[in-house]
Amino acid sequence: MFIPSEPPTVSVVICCYTLERWDRLLDVIDSVRAQTLVPQEVIVVVDHNEDLYERLRSILDDVTLVRSMGPVGLSGARNTGVEIASSDILAFLDDDAEASPQWLERLLAFYDDPDVLGVGGRVEPVWEYGRPSHFGEELDWIVGCSHRGLPKVASEVRNVIGANMSFRLEVLRQVGGFNLALGRQGSKPLGCEETEICIRSRIGAPGSRIVYEPAALVRHHVPAHRGTLRYMLSRSWSEGISKAQVSQVVGHKRALGPERRYVKSVLPRAVLAGLIDWGTGNNPRGLGRAGSVIAVLAFTSAGYLRGRRLAHVSTTQLSRTAHQGSPWREVQ
Repeated sequence: MFIPSEPPTVSVVICCYTLERWDRLLDVIDSVRAQTLVPQEVIVVVDHNEDLYERLRSILDDVTLVRSMGPVGLSGARNTGVEIASSDILAFLDDDAEASPQWLERLLAFYDDPDVLGVGGRVEPVWEYGRPSHFGEELDWIVGCSHRGLPKVASEVRNVIGANMSFRLEVLRQVGGFNLALGRQGSKPLGCEETEICIRSRIGAPGSRIVYEPAALVRHHVPAHRGTLRYMLSRSWSEGISKAQVSQVVGHKRALGPERRYVKSVLPRAVLAGLIDWGTGNNPRGLGRAGSVIAVLAFTSAGYLRGRRLAHVSTTQLSRTAHQGSPWREVQ
């Protein structure tokens, strides 16, 4: 891989889709303007919302504002950024995740190593009305944030978090961008597109690395409704389905390695801590935390099994079609 003699250039891609996050989106853009390392450009991609596009166009004159050229959904919007960017590195921010001033500087520090394909950072939740008592830090992945159990110092990881990630542009283009079958579509809480692209980018690149740098911090706004048990279980179910989709693409071992370790070590400790808090009277809400962990694990597992079943049915149907031959073949 070519090693540049000068520091790499970087573009920041911010994808947005709703006017409901207007004020937060402007705060995110301001946080990029305040970076200690100035990006070459800021690309704001509007995901099929003409009213939002026109309103942004009327006030933004220092960013590259574009409509998504892909299908509706986060993956399509991100791929639009990949297509039009010209910098060496692409950094992605959610439209409700403000970057700390040294965010870009911390991310780019690792690209001196040509084996580093992508770098992501810590995503800290900012709860609208405070963290719910039943929502332990072990479950913060549900709201797109870093959870307890992730490294506390810069470390090699399987994948980064979607709200705070960066990649070499050449890598994103070589692998064909983000998988359009994965990722959030409006309020539909699917995901794992960042997991899949991290895994796919390393296939065929022995010795390559994805790095998680907790010092590259963004703060992610979490609305109150995402702290409810209903949302937790809905998101868990969707996560299970998404993981099943990823495992079909990259294989079960690659797709589920960290999850197995998380289930075996992090979650049992979380349940035990909650039960101890409740049993000793230190925190009577510990029982709720323990119960939430068990419920989330059950729903995620059920979603995964459902996703595997759907994938099996789809594969069986394709196989039958192949055996029968195309219904559109020319009649001799």
